[in-house]
Amino acid sequence: MDLFKPNSNFDFMGIRKPVIAVSVVLLLVAMAGLVTRGLNFALDFTGGTVVEVAFEKPADVGAIQKLVADSGFENATVQTFGTERDIVIRLQPRDDQNAEEAGLAVFEALKRGDNAPTLKFTGFVGPQVGQELAENGLIAVIVVILGILLYIGARFEKKFAIAAIGATIHDVILTVGYFALTQKEFDLNVLAGIMSVVGYSINDKIVVFDRVRENFRNMRHVSAVEVLNKSINQTLSRTTINSFVAFLTVLALYLYGGPGLRLMSEALMIGIVIGTLSSIFTACPLLLWLGVTKQDLMPRAKDTTELERRP
Repeated sequence: MDLFKPNSNFDFMGIRKPVIAVSVVLLLVAMAGLVTRGLNFALDFTGGTVVEVAFEKPADVGAIQKLVADSGFENATVQTFGTERDIVIRLQPRDDQNAEEAGLAVFEALKRGDNAPTLKFTGFVGPQVGQELAENGLIAVIVVILGILLYIGARFEKKFAIAAIGATIHDVILTVGYFALTQKEFDLNVLAGIMSVVGYSINDKIVVFDRVRENFRNMRHVSAVEVLNKSINQTLSRTTINSFVAFLTVLALYLYGGPGLRLMSEALMIGIVIGTLSSIFTACPLLLWLGVTKQDLMPRAKDTTELERRP
């Protein structure tokens, strides 16, 4: 199924300068947000009060969230664990209450609901585990990027690897910058979403670059701009349809997955949109800026020609 005609010829490379300019402006805004406002780290990173409660009937997470917010804890995280009757509530630390007082205040608020609660645990949990997971997550992202760099460099050529990684980093910065600018909570689920964005984005760009490689070898007597333009047009339907299906899947998770998955789904949706646009508008202009030519993909043929010319 082709969403766009196979022989479509949109001049994507013709608008590369204003597109790159917009990308640079967005990057600067995102980085400014990260520097000036920072991320609103959730309890996974900061630590806080944890309240574990069991209910007689399956719990309504939305109703519990409202009861907790009405009791003065607006940024609390409410999640099920184990069964639908077991709820864990994470509260931001407050100067005027210790962990036990905050837990009891929340428990008293839950008693006003229709579902009778039983307090199982309340206490302060430090951020050490979250910090360790965050550090491991950052290391994992770096290892993945280096691995992809080596893979694309071996399969294609170093210019392709640099362009793909550069465009992917662009996608990640914009996605993380969104959370800095909106000050929405950044927890481990969001970090997992960001890592998924890395994989999705790089996969999209590999598909486009693979077509670029084929066209450089098959199309003769044409400029690099024409090759890149043709490659984007040929993969446009695939890129758009795959991204649309992925977006719908994550949208369903956002709407029906509950509060615990909402921020992760939001990170994925933003990452899919940004990654798709950068695969179409940003990756190939970066490749052109790096000076890619047909000879970059045919080093052996180039070496053979040089040998033949020797006396």
